[in-house]
Amino acid sequence: MTKIVLDLADRFQKLGVQTAYGDPVTADGETLIPVALTGFGFGAGEGELSEGVDGEPAGSGGGGGGFSIPIGAYLRSGGGWRFEPNLLATIVVSVPLVWVAGRFLTRLIKVLKK
Repeated sequence: MTKIVLDLADRFQKLGVQTAYGDPVTADGETLIPVALTGFGFGAGEGELSEGVDGEPAGSGGGGGGFSIPIGAYLRSGGGWRFEPNLLATIVVSVPLVWVAGRFLTRLIKVLKK
């Protein structure tokens, strides 16, 4: 089991920065570097010590997954860099935050009225 975790860690160690910041693209004298919020998760399982059907230990398993949300891009035109956010992704990511803040404020107002 420990070997599986170490193998996964070795394979995905370099993906952090390479996945979050894509390869630079140059067009019309501007350099664009896409930026994304990324995450990965993995799990593994074991079973009983009893023998399975084919003489192998019974049970085992594992899985993994990931996500990537494009949040914008860095643009270089002329002499400076600027960040251009992805408006749609910003709205989608901020909806849960706004919902939680609204629920908190309504409950706070109810408590303060008493």
